[in-house]
Amino acid sequence: MEGIEILRHREKTAHKGNFGHLLVVAGSASLSGAAGLAANSALRIGTGLVTLATPFSVYPILASRFTEVMYLPLPEKEGSISADSGSLIMQFFPRADSLLIGPGLGRKESITKLVTFLLPKIEKPLVLDADGLNAIAGQPEILKKVKGPIIVTPHPGEMARLTGMHTAEIQKHRQETALEFSRKYGVVTILKGYQTVSTAPDGSIYLNFTGNPGMATAGSGDVLAGIVAGLLTQGLPPFSAARLGVYIHGLAGDLAAKETGEVSLLAGDIMNAIPTAVRFLVGT
Repeated sequence: MEGIEILRHREKTAHKGNFGHLLVVAGSASLSGAAGLAANSALRIGTGLVTLATPFSVYPILASRFTEVMYLPLPEKEGSISADSGSLIMQFFPRADSLLIGPGLGRKESITKLVTFLLPKIEKPLVLDADGLNAIAGQPEILKKVKGPIIVTPHPGEMARLTGMHTAEIQKHRQETALEFSRKYGVVTILKGYQTVSTAPDGSIYLNFTGNPGMATAGSGDVLAGIVAGLLTQGLPPFSAARLGVYIHGLAGDLAAKETGEVSLLAGDIMNAIPTAVRFLVGT
């Protein structure tokens, strides 16, 4: 699969700066785990540095568990990142090679203001996930204002909020819906679900066959977002990062389910199986 070489070989003289710096804007008081899963999954897939921008109150909780992640604690309002934190996040842009926005941000007016403030100012590769997508529900045209390449990662419900379509109609025409969205807004689309479909503006389609029903569990999408953002940060083109990320995410879920069973599978199990999935994939 295209892009696998970045997982197979590293020069002896390599240092962490060679493998990119990802800025993750994520988390809220009630959804702190989403931020941690996404950030740590990005590290597990080989990203050199990951900085997590998250509310002040969430920072010590996550820092005690995810010790390899760096942090940018931000002002908050009612447990979520405050809308006026945008300028602080922007100050970090020059240090990052790519961004992931969305996991666990919460669905509040302040988050909508924050996300719509940030998007037109982003010139680097971006993964927009979860509440980052919910923040632009009904106004997906803002994606055209982003100057860098974009990967969006909606599940069918989020795609319904983005497009105004009914979820049942999206599920009935998954490939067509994802491809139309990619073409209309110039983004790579990962429409999650059974046989996750990835599409590109040029008409490319990838249908994934790894994964199992046990992965329909809270936090699984956050792990996927971290994997894809990590691959993007390491230099893969957006569609390659999407395809390889979805494949590895499903493979990690399959390998983890062999230990836990599908019923007991947790997102953390998927995250912890990423190294095993990478070794399986590269043949070492």
